[in-house]
Amino acid sequence: MRTALTDLVGIRRPIVQTGMGWVAGPRLVSATARAGALGILASATMTTEQLRAAVREVGSRTDEPFGVNLRADAGDARERVRIIIDEGVKVASFALAPSKELITELKDAGVIVIPSIGARRHAEKVAAWGADAVIVQGGEGGGHTGEVATTVLLPQVVDAVDIPVIAAGGFRDGRGLVAALAYGAAGIAMGTRFLLTSDSTVPDAVKARYLAAGVKDITVTTAVDGLPHRMLRTEMVSALEHAGRVRALAQAVRRAAGFRRISGMSWSRMVRDGLAMRHGKDLSWSQVLLAANTPMLLKASMVDGRTDLGVMASGQVAGLIEDLPSCAELVDRVMAEAHEALGAVTRAERAEGADA
Repeated sequence: MRTALTDLVGIRRPIVQTGMGWVAGPRLVSATARAGALGILASATMTTEQLRAAVREVGSRTDEPFGVNLRADAGDARERVRIIIDEGVKVASFALAPSKELITELKDAGVIVIPSIGARRHAEKVAAWGADAVIVQGGEGGGHTGEVATTVLLPQVVDAVDIPVIAAGGFRDGRGLVAALAYGAAGIAMGTRFLLTSDSTVPDAVKARYLAAGVKDITVTTAVDGLPHRMLRTEMVSALEHAGRVRALAQAVRRAAGFRRISGMSWSRMVRDGLAMRHGKDLSWSQVLLAANTPMLLKASMVDGRTDLGVMASGQVAGLIEDLPSCAELVDRVMAEAHEALGAVTRAERAEGADA
């Protein structure tokens, strides 16, 4: 299936696997790329040395295009951009809108820039700065999310910009792909659906927790870092929501210390990063620390398998997912379902014409 996305990036299927911290590593990204979709490596939970090694590992597993997701507000964002350029990565994606200068630097080096956005005005801004495409995530998506549903946000952005728009939030199958294309998108991006594949390195116990979840088991909470965050409702989420300020601060300091040991970040750098992630919100000190070390809470689940101690970011679509295909099986299935859905529309149009 050829769209503006496949033409832009050089992939065979208009599907993107999003950059999920602790989840979108070399194995998942390379499996996605080999399936003909765009795999995006998550770099926020990596040191710069780990990022370079991960990029090279993906390159050793596949010759297909892939991308790297960056935090635009990270203190070492420019160093990470340099790694992307030096290693010949095809796509740079951003969880937040990058600066005009970063976009220019990447584009001058031939890197395709695809920021993720959650509002029409953000899409207009990055498009004016030279972004090549945007990923539009509606409120159904996992992780940090907004209040506007994909079906409302997507057509707004499609009408507002003249670059390819990739729809995210609530997608899992070929029917969703066809719906996104009908809205004017050039493809879809999926996170939770790729997390729940056999190529994902997420522990089996965590995958089982996702598969057992119903739609009502997925919630949006601000208790983790002060910002709306869609995730599975777990013991940890409930504990954070009911903890007092003193207890929450103590928990945040303890987890921050653990993340500092893993990441090598100084306390001052961690606080600066936490403050940068406030986005104008009035956060408590415990929330500032949690904003800086939320990756540690995700690691507890996504790497260590501790569903009791970690948080599990999740799109609402997890309540509809029941199996763990490989990335190749998933992408093939989505495309087969999309062609069948398009065929059904064509047959209905022909039947209507015959009746007329």
